[in-house]
Amino acid sequence: MDTIQEVIALLTLEKIDDNTFVGVNYETPWGRVFGGQVLGQSLYAAYQTVPKDRFAHSMHAYFILGGQLGIPIQYEVDSIRDGKSFTTRRVVAKQNGVPIFNMSASFHKNEKGVDHQIPMPNLIKPESLDTSRDEIKVLEKFAPKIYNRLKSVLPKVFDIRSVESFLTKYSKNGSPFDNLWFKTSEVLDQKNTAIHHQILAYASDYNLLSTATFPHREELNNKNIFYTSLDHALWFHRDFRIDQWLLYAMDSPSASNSLGFARGSIFNKKGELIASVAQEGLIREQTK
Repeated sequence: MDTIQEVIALLTLEKIDDNTFVGVNYETPWGRVFGGQVLGQSLYAAYQTVPKDRFAHSMHAYFILGGQLGIPIQYEVDSIRDGKSFTTRRVVAKQNGVPIFNMSASFHKNEKGVDHQIPMPNLIKPESLDTSRDEIKVLEKFAPKIYNRLKSVLPKVFDIRSVESFLTKYSKNGSPFDNLWFKTSEVLDQKNTAIHHQILAYASDYNLLSTATFPHREELNNKNIFYTSLDHALWFHRDFRIDQWLLYAMDSPSASNSLGFARGSIFNKKGELIASVAQEGLIREQTK
């Protein structure tokens, strides 16, 4: 996809009835449905069923089966609860009637209350960094396999700038930490909070699981490794715009038993913590 309008069109589902929606798939270079697409589409489906004064504050999802690109995905929304200030929805995504994904989301009315946050890391600002597409060119000579994979998966619709060197973190063993500045490559006309939430859900699946591989790159780069997200949680803390710079500060506290765990804090440029993310994924060697 080349434009943010294509992403919005991808996340905008066809309504079948009040609780059923259908979406098409982005043709990924790796041959399976992108997890961020299903996260964004499922959040879109849930948003269609809640009052206009309720906004998502958390979503928790499980990827059950890998999605097949050529089959539309049907999203079925279960209206679990409509309370005075909270609304709860459950969404099941199916292909050919078989569940491939489920998600629970909670929506909340804006309320005044206590307010604190952890500080944003003091890192290089995005204006001083190369775009990821420019930076990965250094890998073309030293690690062509990694270069070709990164070139094919880096989304054109986002301007992504890495604080740490791509050459180092994808070719040498290092610490399980990663910091990326990102925003949409185009300004969004829409000021709709739901749209910004859906696009952030879509983007939050990029690069997160990779953080769990950084202590092991020298071993993994010499093997045929299968990666996939297993679950994903996202909390929205404060208002934001996805077309303005956001810092994705990621770390991986643990990897064991072929499972990597990673988490992320997302800050705006003013240092406000706007969202938190956690994910576990499969990192398995393919022997055949």
